[in-house]
Amino acid sequence: MSIPDLERDTPVASSPASKVSSPPRSFRPLILRLHFYAGILVAPFLVIAAVSGGLYALAPSVEQLVYRDYLHVDSTGPDLPMSEQVRAAQQVRPDLTVAAVRPATEAGDTTQVMFTDPTLGESERRAVFVDPVTAESVGELVVYGSSGALPMRTWISQLHRHLHLGEPGRLYSELAASWLWVIALGGVYLWVQRYRTTRARNADAARLWTLDRSSRGRNRTLSWHGVVGIWIAVGLVFLSATGLTWSRYAGENVGELRTALSWTTPKIDKKLDSAPAAGAAASGGHDGHGAGHTPASDAGILDRNVGALDTVLEVARQSGVTGAVEATVPADAGTAFTVTQTREPWQFSTDSIAVDGATGAVTDVSRFGDWPLAAKLTSWGIALHMGLLFGLLNQLVLAALAVALLAVIVRGYLLWWRRRPTRGTIRAVGRPPVRGTWRRIHPAAAVAGAACVVLLGWFVPLLGVSLLAFLLVDVAVGALARTRAG
Repeated sequence: MSIPDLERDTPVASSPASKVSSPPRSFRPLILRLHFYAGILVAPFLVIAAVSGGLYALAPSVEQLVYRDYLHVDSTGPDLPMSEQVRAAQQVRPDLTVAAVRPATEAGDTTQVMFTDPTLGESERRAVFVDPVTAESVGELVVYGSSGALPMRTWISQLHRHLHLGEPGRLYSELAASWLWVIALGGVYLWVQRYRTTRARNADAARLWTLDRSSRGRNRTLSWHGVVGIWIAVGLVFLSATGLTWSRYAGENVGELRTALSWTTPKIDKKLDSAPAAGAAASGGHDGHGAGHTPASDAGILDRNVGALDTVLEVARQSGVTGAVEATVPADAGTAFTVTQTREPWQFSTDSIAVDGATGAVTDVSRFGDWPLAAKLTSWGIALHMGLLFGLLNQLVLAALAVALLAVIVRGYLLWWRRRPTRGTIRAVGRPPVRGTWRRIHPAAAVAGAACVVLLGWFVPLLGVSLLAFLLVDVAVGALARTRAG
């Protein structure tokens, strides 16, 4: 929610005597003023986040259509061994080092063979898409992150995350996420309070969850703003909380808190206790490498590990790590293969397993069921935020939430603009709530509230810095107004 009913809830003027004699009140006037200024000044950042976030929510489904020729083939028949598929991809990019593979999960899907490419950015890999039946390449693309986002989704993701401005651009998204929950909860508080006041005066006019269709003009705009805002408030708080986990400054504090409380995601141990000695025999099924084979270089070790892929994947399947997975291919003898279930629609667990490629022995296992509850909630929250947890349904809900947020913001600005004291001039804008509302709060409540604000400002730094900036500007404007009045 952005900008509330200021005309009804805020007196136009009040005498100094009335301010002194009025008894202490609730936080409503203060929240009203905060909601107003936050809505006016932060809403442009929320508009950018909502538009880009809505597009990103639909991107997983759209990319299935845009890149259909890369992701799907018409070949029928049994799949070739994974080692043959990887070697076919290596022939396409002999200049790069294979890093991981995502086997085809269903008939008609392609296998993605990922390569480390030093010309790409952080978390980017080059993928060669291979027909698992014929081992022929159907093309190559750059994929991003653990979700395997393709170029279109990656471009939208970076727009949403940092406006393609790199690290400095992340400040925009963190600022938006920092204030979104404040604006949403403040709006809910104001709307519920207004509902109670209105119901006390006239039961027929009290509408909390439904639109007042009998209203007209500004009151109808207010009804849309409040009702839609209260319906989407929970979703906005969720997006704000999960978005902050990716942020630069608040994200670091969240990470430190999770570490202190042992809520972090368990890491699988990929280090082997002892690397195979030169000339050691590889286990059966490793593409014909028998006793006496001595890898003379990293390239030789990598070639042997590629040959072990089929055995590793079979061990993972027997251990219950099935479905859509990504298997890393180590380039040295002291690192185990890892096979991890990828995030897929309606996939609520992501197990991982580490396998010694030389012996086929399982060296470590990470079961999602053994994770701390906070780590599970974080994983589900991230997948839900990305539109992956519930597939197309998840994506449509996120897109609808983005559209609803845009509608609330637009109607909030309309409410502000229609409070112009002077019609007919573009310089006159809507009046803010009255000043000095904090003086009407009980001192004990004011101290407690200030302590909470300081704590939040430390934990969510951009919220604290911007709130301090709002306060300084507001004090300066008030001082200027008093000087002019004097």
